[in-house]
Amino acid sequence: MIRRFLSLFEPFILMLLGTVLLASVLPPRGVIAMIVGVAADIGIVLLFFLHGARLSREAIRAGASNWRLHTAVLAVTFVVFPLFGLWLSRIMTGPVAAGILFLTLLPSTVQSSIAFTAIARGNVAAAVCSASFSNLLGIVITPLLVAWLMGAAGSISFDSIEAIVLQLLVPFVAGHLLRPWIGAWVTRQKTMLTVVDRGSILLVVYSAFGAAVVEGLWHRLSPGDLALVALICCVLLALVLLVTWGLGSLLGLNREDAIVLQFCGSKKSLASGVPMAGVLFSPAQVGVVLLPVMLFHQIQLIACAMLARRYAERPANPTSS
Repeated sequence: MIRRFLSLFEPFILMLLGTVLLASVLPPRGVIAMIVGVAADIGIVLLFFLHGARLSREAIRAGASNWRLHTAVLAVTFVVFPLFGLWLSRIMTGPVAAGILFLTLLPSTVQSSIAFTAIARGNVAAAVCSASFSNLLGIVITPLLVAWLMGAAGSISFDSIEAIVLQLLVPFVAGHLLRPWIGAWVTRQKTMLTVVDRGSILLVVYSAFGAAVVEGLWHRLSPGDLALVALICCVLLALVLLVTWGLGSLLGLNREDAIVLQFCGSKKSLASGVPMAGVLFSPAQVGVVLLPVMLFHQIQLIACAMLARRYAERPANPTSS
């Protein structure tokens, strides 16, 4: 039982925890901080370029045909989640409260949504479409929601919008436009994609948490506050899992599509959240704002891995299409 529980902590989670520990003990300062920041920006640009190159036109066309499922996923991601965020963020104050609300405004993940859908024997093609659409739309929708719902907490300005467009949207579109020439090669480079994906996130986390530590993060946040944020993340995930499964039944989705709605609708993207937080919030705030995002990321991986295994053990409904 213990071994099975420990197996849920994939290497990336351990690396993430190690990065936070390293940033707490040896935060980057001066020239080193500048170098780490530039490297993180380059990594994020490359990450979104590769994601754009991987998204096929066929997936876009196929996604448009299953509009009811994808609309439900987007509604949960950008409407239901923020409503829960507005409620739960009132429990905390300051940048931590902003981090909880910011978490609920992010798009869905791509990799884990697809992976858990496959494990649970859901509609993998639909999961690819839903998660990809959520990420693409989130580049625009998330900053707008931050400006609308968070007000002064997020530093939305022309420079912020320009940074998001240049760092996230332009590389994504460029990669997608070059897909006819590099798409097949990029898709085969799974190791490279994993290194860029995880390496860029670790660099941004190290830079953001290091800056927060220099500003006195661990003096402002007690162990009790940390435990409360983790509890809020657990409650948030439980609520959304219940909503997504209930919504699937209400819409009359078959088993495979209901699984897509649950796994794509309940996820929040660390890969998108990390660079967006760096653009939308001041350096002194970023580390604290990202704390709920990181905690939720780990909690969602553990809970959804267990849930996907349970679904996989159930016999498929022979009447589902």
